[in-house]
Amino acid sequence: MKIGYVRTSTLEQVAGFEAQIEELKQEGCEKLFQEQVSSVAQREQLSLALDFIRQGDTLVVTKLDRLARSTKHLGEIIEVIRVKGAYLQILNLGIDTSSATGELVLNLLGAVAQFERQMMLERQREGIAKAKSERKYQGRKPTARAKYKEVL
Repeated sequence: MKIGYVRTSTLEQVAGFEAQIEELKQEGCEKLFQEQVSSVAQREQLSLALDFIRQGDTLVVTKLDRLARSTKHLGEIIEVIRVKGAYLQILNLGIDTSSATGELVLNLLGAVAQFERQMMLERQREGIAKAKSERKYQGRKPTARAKYKEVL
């Protein structure tokens, strides 16, 4: 059975929400779990979808960013799916973990994403260190102090 998971970050993203639903239905998803919440919020429908899947089922999403908020989170989701004997399909990437090739591609993408994140953080630290040495770094603007009169 194909189970679809649909998510947008806000209620205002109606067109994106409806487009995901239509794409998952065309893909043959028999059951859809839908929610409109931020990726960092509690995602009840995702938990329900992961509880619902059974051996041989496939969880289908239109895009990777609709499913996981980080590489670590993606790994956790994949492990739940794998333990249940189910699969993951990501439509826009053409990934289907029911094949060895799909599993390999997903792991490679996860590794590349993690590498890029580490490189970005390293470049950020280097830039801050350089700015500090040139006495140009001031850090984040103290917004709370600037608005203390409004707060009082």
